[in-house]
Amino acid sequence: MRKYLIHGGLFLLTLITTTLAGAEWMFGRSFIPTSWLTDDPALIKKVIPLGWSEFWAGLHYSVPFLAILTVHEFGHYFTAKANRVRVTLPYYIPLWFGSTGIGTLGAFIRIQDYINSRRKYFDIGIAGPLAGFVLALIVLWYGFTNLPDPSYIFTIHPEYKKYGMYFGQYVYKNLPEGGAIGFGDNLLFWFFKTYVADPARLPHPYEMIHYPYLLAGYLALFFTSLNLIPIGQLDGGHVLYALIGRDRFRWVAPVLFVGFAFYAGLGWFRVEEFDVVQDGAFYDKLLNLGLYVFFLFICFSRLSENRTNAWILALSVVVTQLALSWAVPTLEGYPGFFAFILILGRFLGVYHPETELREPLDTKRKILGWLALIVFVISFSPKPFIFL
Repeated sequence: MRKYLIHGGLFLLTLITTTLAGAEWMFGRSFIPTSWLTDDPALIKKVIPLGWSEFWAGLHYSVPFLAILTVHEFGHYFTAKANRVRVTLPYYIPLWFGSTGIGTLGAFIRIQDYINSRRKYFDIGIAGPLAGFVLALIVLWYGFTNLPDPSYIFTIHPEYKKYGMYFGQYVYKNLPEGGAIGFGDNLLFWFFKTYVADPARLPHPYEMIHYPYLLAGYLALFFTSLNLIPIGQLDGGHVLYALIGRDRFRWVAPVLFVGFAFYAGLGWFRVEEFDVVQDGAFYDKLLNLGLYVFFLFICFSRLSENRTNAWILALSVVVTQLALSWAVPTLEGYPGFFAFILILGRFLGVYHPETELREPLDTKRKILGWLALIVFVISFSPKPFIFL
């Protein structure tokens, strides 16, 4: 009974925190009184904290988002049960910062048995993301086919009204850095915007964050794509391991991981940035570059038992990034992936646990496996969030 109370309590807390977060994104304000955040009298008078009516409106985000998350986790759960693998109910992770965040760090289930079968890893790994992906499609379809009238944005930003529907040409010019957030396109989101949504109702890219079903659906695609990265013990790692076998996976996974890290840091440092001599700026940049090399070493240190290999790999990546950025200055990666790369490299691991039974997959499973990797491709955004 106690364990059910824990799981149920965490779910209810997460429902509350995601509802709070959803309302804050929808209305562009916080539940925390402004006076707690600032001493500026003008700002205190200008921004009014959210109330109960806005809280209930936040359910338009929290319910579809948690529904997708729940379907994902129970896809793993029921498939594990069907394979006679002991597993816990989902543990939801509530997290609310007030005015930022999405209300949760996700959810997870704990496998309580040793999985000795390549096929079982495949079945359990693929069930969650495919189940969640189907519901994410439904949420996105509903969101894009039920867009409110364009004037809806004026209920959130009444200050835009004086510019009319051409507010995008004016309001973003003087915003501070990070003052607006947009969704980076992936193939699927681009399809919905281009072929499903009514162009006359499609919101400005920097205002989509206020549309709860679009926010829930996009976040679902974002987390689905991260789960399906074919590395280590991520769901995509289970799928690829089962598809290609242990021996091939042991060299494919680190290549993909290093490529992921290479892309993330591409353009973060550029050769021309070191063409400075005043006020010690050169040495500051050199120190930052050294810290970046050390960060990559930490991420790569578990790829080989020989730490020298990790240093060589980190230095090689940085040198190649600098050379490529110098040759093609417009190339840019996405440093926002660094935290996830660190988690993969140091904690989750890049390699897959070995299995005693290495039975090949049947044709049906192979088709599903490659379908899951296609889902990864169409859901993955090279730049998931764009900050003005």
